[in-house]
Amino acid sequence: MVGIAGTGLVAAGAGRASAATSDIAILQTAASIENLAVSTYTTALTLPFIGGTMANGVVKAFAMKTMAQHAEHAQAFNAAVVKLGGREQNGPDPKYAAVVKAAVPTIKGPGDVVALAITLEDVAAQTYTRNVSQVGTSMLRMLLGSVAAVEAQHRAVLLAVQALLPVSNGALITLPPNLATLPKAAGSVAFPNAFYPTTMASPATEGALR
Repeated sequence: MVGIAGTGLVAAGAGRASAATSDIAILQTAASIENLAVSTYTTALTLPFIGGTMANGVVKAFAMKTMAQHAEHAQAFNAAVVKLGGREQNGPDPKYAAVVKAAVPTIKGPGDVVALAITLEDVAAQTYTRNVSQVGTSMLRMLLGSVAAVEAQHRAVLLAVQALLPVSNGALITLPPNLATLPKAAGSVAFPNAFYPTTMASPATEGALR
């Protein structure tokens, strides 16, 4: 009986260690996605039509605020990693870093930046939405769920901006908006899904440290 009990304790300990390793990988991947978002918005804000004198004021303010929020998300994910005994992930997601690197030289205007940002925000939201059910504690589920909601919010704003940029060269992107002049699409374009998809979610180990 003592032997059986000891075997059970060993198995339980191994199970907890395996779960913690999985959680660390998920969190490191999340941090890598956030790191990439920070660097992408940082680069975007050096462009005259996003962060310079040619920029729409609302778009510039959004980019600055969103960049700061991504930095906070990365810090939160890394803090959770360290608490579990893992190493902080301070590098970018390798898959989408290549996507950003390829896209940056082709950027000609704000619409290109917005399209790239939509992709990154969507990948982040889908990844965290899927991983809410994969992590092992309620604290981590709350962390991933809350950040996923913010990334989905970012995407919604960007979809609205994308729809309004071609209209009068973005003149309708104002706060508060002039509701009488907005196109009909403004009422629905930012929220195309009744349920958030996860088909673009990154694998748990995509940005994990090895």
